[in-house]
Amino acid sequence: MNTFEKIAYQEGYQLIAGVDEVGRGPLAGPVVAAAVIFPHDYENSEINDSKQLSAAKREKLFETINEEAIAVGMAVVDTEIIDRLNILRAALQAMREAVLELSISPDFLLIDGLHRIDLLTPQKPVVKGDALSISIAAASIIAKVSRDRIMEIYHRQFPQYNFRQNKGYGTKEHCKAIEQFGICKIHRKSFHVKNLNQTTLEFII
Repeated sequence: MNTFEKIAYQEGYQLIAGVDEVGRGPLAGPVVAAAVIFPHDYENSEINDSKQLSAAKREKLFETINEEAIAVGMAVVDTEIIDRLNILRAALQAMREAVLELSISPDFLLIDGLHRIDLLTPQKPVVKGDALSISIAAASIIAKVSRDRIMEIYHRQFPQYNFRQNKGYGTKEHCKAIEQFGICKIHRKSFHVKNLNQTTLEFII
């Protein structure tokens, strides 16, 4: 899980930040990104892609990462910006902001996915990086736990959509709630969803 970090160290970089985001797919809620810088040659066999971990494990590792990392940055881009920019650009903006939130400036970035972010810092996109890089995996955990906590708050405001369970993703239950109640302020108006009869539901503003 630290091969990419070792390569960067060999190239002379010292402060390597893994960067990832969560929340590109949901119908509601923000996209959240995180950036994590670990000490040189840091290892932790429990850190993995957040999607492969239980919620309880993520919560535990969230605390460990915040305690043991040199720096952790996190950023939230809300639905209004997602609708204005589109989800890819919003996700890249969130990752850029997460890097800028770090208390120490990294000299190299490992970024999950195909795309670079708009910073002059040397960087390498890594496809499926959250399963290949410990720094990116840690960022995915920070972002996932942070977003889940945000969606828990929204669940208390809008319990009819059961955001606590679906986290804003387009489950059958969520789509049925949209049919029944319409959308709320955190739904992405630029997104479309198939209803239970497989016809397109238009989000009416």
